[in-house]
Amino acid sequence: MFQATRRRLALWYTAVTAVLLLLFASGVYFYVRNTLIERIDDTLNHVVEVVERSLIIEPVNSGTDTLRINLEASFRDNTDTVEDDHIDLEWFSANGELLWSTLSTPLNIPIHANRTGETVRVGNEGEEKSPMLLRQVTHRVEFGRQVLGYLRVSHPWFEVSKPSRQFMLDLAIGTWLMVLSVGASGWFLSGKAMEPVGDSYQRLKQFTADASHELRSPITLIQTNVQVALADLESAEVEPTASLHYRQQLKLVERLTQRLGRLVNDLLFLARQDSGISKDNFSSCPLDALLMEVLEEQQLLAKEKKINLALDLVDPALGDTNPELSEDWFTLVANWDQLVRLFTNLIGNAVQYTPSEGKVNVELARLEGINRVAGLRYSSAQLQVKVSDTGVGIPGDALPKLFDRFYRVDPARTHSNGNTATEISTGSGLGLAIAQAIVEHHQGQIQVESRLGKGTTFTVTLPVTLES
Repeated sequence: MFQATRRRLALWYTAVTAVLLLLFASGVYFYVRNTLIERIDDTLNHVVEVVERSLIIEPVNSGTDTLRINLEASFRDNTDTVEDDHIDLEWFSANGELLWSTLSTPLNIPIHANRTGETVRVGNEGEEKSPMLLRQVTHRVEFGRQVLGYLRVSHPWFEVSKPSRQFMLDLAIGTWLMVLSVGASGWFLSGKAMEPVGDSYQRLKQFTADASHELRSPITLIQTNVQVALADLESAEVEPTASLHYRQQLKLVERLTQRLGRLVNDLLFLARQDSGISKDNFSSCPLDALLMEVLEEQQLLAKEKKINLALDLVDPALGDTNPELSEDWFTLVANWDQLVRLFTNLIGNAVQYTPSEGKVNVELARLEGINRVAGLRYSSAQLQVKVSDTGVGIPGDALPKLFDRFYRVDPARTHSNGNTATEISTGSGLGLAIAQAIVEHHQGQIQVESRLGKGTTFTVTLPVTLES
């Protein structure tokens, strides 16, 4: 139990830290990437400013106002400089015609002014060479109102993508190492955090064991002494009136002691189930034989109340299973003693709260893959036991609390009818809580349906094999 809690704490520590690290790493990555892009755009705009200042503008013909750029004089010193920085220049006429370029092959990209920078793809997917990405800035050169041409500056995109990929890889490795470190630290810290809880649990477990032992011993001694006193009283020469009085008092003490002993045993059973310290003895258990044994024990009380107590085994249809499986059709892996206690409780309650001439029916069926009646699917085979009676029933508002410990149905809300039990609340209120604990311990489910004056049906579903 504590190891599972420790694992959950460590996983939560690791998961929360991993999400935070992922968000932090993503933010850092996009910040660095945008910084690289802005740096390249600044470089391209700086080149545009330098080249624009070095342009030589001259009239086309003497005596005219039409101007042009002297390409040879303007760009002869720029070729070597831009190649060192992986920057290419292109000059276009005012009509968009390429007049000069440092590129060996024209890009064939339409011209439009853009000083903020854009990423373009050069080449098609179907070509032998893989497409190349460029970062470009295009500037329209004007003199007065006359457009002299367009200057386009290009920079390879791998100057952004290559360091971005490397940075992403570094971040991924660093984040993974941090998550592993946090996982190890979380496991260590959760262990430290669970130490005081474990110590408290051990002290509580020891207290429970000691208290149950200390309570059981005097109860046993009281019961033994009462029995001895009753035996001595019968053999001694005492007045009949006094003897009857003493015997009644001792009988009362004996009944109260037995009730207290059962209560202590029930509390000890629930405490062990909650703490997981109960010693399990699971083995192959034929549930049909177990139910026959329980019904045989309840037949005496059923006959006294003239109640029809019956067991209905739903056998598999012909052809639905092989002969080997049919022999163990109602066999499951379980604790025999606990199941006996479970069904003794349920069937005993059904007999107790069913009026004379009533009926208690126990049905056992196997749910193999598909329940043809309800149309449900199961991941593995299950055995289902239904305990139905025609008793007084349980109020609807009491059903959600029926399995709570020490909860008993209000006697004032239960009606008497002939030999019907006048209240459902007899006992300590732990019987159904113990039944639920046993069912959950066997990885099963228990459900109840009831109608006042009509009867109650408890449905217990248990898996044939337990999951580890």
